[in-house]
Amino acid sequence: MSVQAVPAGAYASASSPPAVAAPRKAALASWIGSAVEYYDFFVYGAAASLIFPKLFFSPDNPQAALMLSFATFGVAYIARPFGAIGLGHVGDRFGRKRVLTFTLLLMGFSTFIIGCLPTYAQAGLLAPTLLVLARFMQGISAAGEQAGANSMTLEHAPADRRAFFTSFTLSGTQAGLILANLVFLPITALPEDQLLSWGWRIPFFLSALVVAVGFWVRRTLPETPVFEEEKAQHKEAELPVVTLFRTQSADLLRVIFAALVSVVSTIGANYVLAYAVREVKIPQPTTLLVLILANFVALATIPLWAMLSDRIGRRPVFILGALGSAVLVWPLFWAVSAGNVPLMFVFGILLSGVVYSAANGVWPSLYGEMFDTRVRLSGMAIGTQIGFALGGFAPTIAAAIQGSGPTGWYPVAAFVTVTCLISAVSVFTARETYRTSLTDLGRS
Repeated sequence: MSVQAVPAGAYASASSPPAVAAPRKAALASWIGSAVEYYDFFVYGAAASLIFPKLFFSPDNPQAALMLSFATFGVAYIARPFGAIGLGHVGDRFGRKRVLTFTLLLMGFSTFIIGCLPTYAQAGLLAPTLLVLARFMQGISAAGEQAGANSMTLEHAPADRRAFFTSFTLSGTQAGLILANLVFLPITALPEDQLLSWGWRIPFFLSALVVAVGFWVRRTLPETPVFEEEKAQHKEAELPVVTLFRTQSADLLRVIFAALVSVVSTIGANYVLAYAVREVKIPQPTTLLVLILANFVALATIPLWAMLSDRIGRRPVFILGALGSAVLVWPLFWAVSAGNVPLMFVFGILLSGVVYSAANGVWPSLYGEMFDTRVRLSGMAIGTQIGFALGGFAPTIAAAIQGSGPTGWYPVAAFVTVTCLISAVSVFTARETYRTSLTDLGRS
């Protein structure tokens, strides 16, 4: 992918060289960075389900070990709001590039360290303690990565293609999930003694390679012209979070409620497939194949939905994705509960790969365009991470409300539908911004 340098004379100050926009390079850097970050993030999720209960917790109570392992997965979602506040401040006060470099290195370091940790048999309670600490650092990193990448790409993008370029952040996330699953498939095929002794460490060590690639791409990425202009004129907020709450609290609430659409992702990627294996006895490789295929389809549909929103607006595309997901979750659950594998593939790919991608591909531009440059990274980071927290704990909520018998999935499907409706209503109240100039965003 070549670098497109576009003079940004409107943003240049008299005392500095004209800033240039590099939309393609920013999109590539966002794609690779997000792929790296979420490869690391999803590798942990797979290990927490399959391996960590046997390695990092007492073997005396396997059920308790499994619950504790899932609890360490949730630690990242507790860390995310704190990371959003801290990294949002840094990104809005000192620049997007600093945040992107920090999040990439922190995620790589914390993931690599997990591969080096001693097990419970070797170190006792110190092992899970270190695991929780590393997972907390992963959560801090993830909190700033997407918001930083989205802000960087949005502010480099051409005015009429902002959704398309920012969608590369989400395409990178899908690629990271696919890569994590593909890496884990051969690892889990190892004999159990090799898997538990050394094999499980390989996916975590591999993160060092992908982090090196991501760092190489990001090191030469210029800061955004609009931020450089704010800085040159000393317009950046001294305390971005305070400014955010004082001037754009309504938009922050909109993002929080809109981000509840992420429940579709975690229910579809975790709970539905676990329900298929546990309750309906559908083989696990089959359910993983649904997830992998859906994410391959999403790689193609996300930029297409984004391009459509550059033509007709953010709101209609996002709302279509949210309402469509609210409907499609029902036939997906029905197909799974009936043990109808072909229809599970059809509705799983249609929901996660096609319809949900409408909302997923548009939100980077939709949320980013709600905020002024001075508070954009803070607004996106805090709003999404609070909203995503419910998505992170949605499988736990689903397990608590699931009923018994062949219709036990009804409350879970209803829960997903309600969150999608809330998300759609929130976006319906937002301003349409696809034709608003970058300098006017968040100011009307």
